[in-house]
Amino acid sequence: MHHAIRIRETGGPEKLVWDEISVGDPGPGQVRLRQTAVGVNFIDIYFRSGLYPLPLPFIPGREAVGVVDAIGPEVTSLKPGDRVVYSGVQGAYAQVRLVPADRLVKLPDGISDEVGAAMMQKGMTAQFLCRQTYRVGKGDTILVHAAAGGVGLVLCQWAKHLGATVIGTVSTEEKAKLVEAHGCDHALVHGKDDFVKAVKEITGGVGVPVVYDSIGKDTFMGSLDCLRPRGLMVLFGQSSGPVPPLDISILDKKGSLFLTRPTQNAYLPTRAAVEEGAQEVFDVVQSGAVKVHINQRFPLKDAAEAHRAMESRKTTGSLVLLP
Repeated sequence: MHHAIRIRETGGPEKLVWDEISVGDPGPGQVRLRQTAVGVNFIDIYFRSGLYPLPLPFIPGREAVGVVDAIGPEVTSLKPGDRVVYSGVQGAYAQVRLVPADRLVKLPDGISDEVGAAMMQKGMTAQFLCRQTYRVGKGDTILVHAAAGGVGLVLCQWAKHLGATVIGTVSTEEKAKLVEAHGCDHALVHGKDDFVKAVKEITGGVGVPVVYDSIGKDTFMGSLDCLRPRGLMVLFGQSSGPVPPLDISILDKKGSLFLTRPTQNAYLPTRAAVEEGAQEVFDVVQSGAVKVHINQRFPLKDAAEAHRAMESRKTTGSLVLLP
C-alpha cells in the first residue's frame, strides 16, 4: 500500500495527515508515477489553510519528480522508466500518483531528482514573471520582494543574467548576504531599511518599471510607491495576507500604474507552453546562470514540519520532501 499526505479539513500544519492511499491503473492520457522528490511551495500553505479553497479532502503539493511506472491508453510521448518532472498539478505529496501525461516533461540527465523537484514550480513561475509578465532586459532596475525565498532566489539570478540591476528585500541580515551572492545588487532588510526610500535613492528618484511582490498586504502600498509612471505591479503571492479591497483610482494618482495577478495556469495553458517554459528553465539551470539551493529536506511523512519551517520565515531557498 502506498501513502500520501491528505488534508481532510483546512487549518494549521497539524491538518497534514499521513494516509494510506490506493492508486489504480492510469486511464486515457495518464501515467502512473513513482515519485522520488516533491517540491514545497508557499501556495501549498495557502491551500492547506483554506485561503485558496479546494474541495475536501485533497492531497496538497504541485510539483515533483518521479519515474514513469505505467502508461495509460493514448500516451505515446512517454514510456515506463522515463524520469519526468511536473509543476502545477495538484496532489504531489504522495509516493505514487496518476498524472496527465501532457503535464510531464522529461528531466535532463544533468539535473538531479531533488533539484528538479525544487526548481520546477519556482522556475516556471520565474520564467513567466521575467520573460512574459514583464520582459526583463538589460538596463532595467527591478524590485523583488522575498528575494531569499524559492521563487525570489531564482528570479533574482535570472533577472541578473538578463542584464537587470536587482533590488531585493529580505527579512534578516543573513538572508541579505545570501541574495547578494545570488544576483541581488542591493539587499534591503525589512524593519531596518525603508525600501521605498531606498528604491528612490537607487533609481535617482525615478522608480522601477516593475515590482515583483509575493508578500501582499504588508508591502503592497509601498510597492506602488516604488514604481515609475506607467510601471507594472506584479502581485504573485500574499504570504503576509491578502491585499485589502482597493480603490483603483489610486493607480491613476500614483502615475497611471498597471496591476496584474499572474498565475501559472494562465501563462502555461497548453502542452507547447509548458515545454517552452520548461526548456528555458532547464537551460538557465544547466548553464549555471541560475543555481537551485535546497537548504531543507524532510521525509514526505513529515510535511507538517516542512510547512512549519516555511511559515516561520526562517527558511531560504527551496524545501523538498523525500517519499
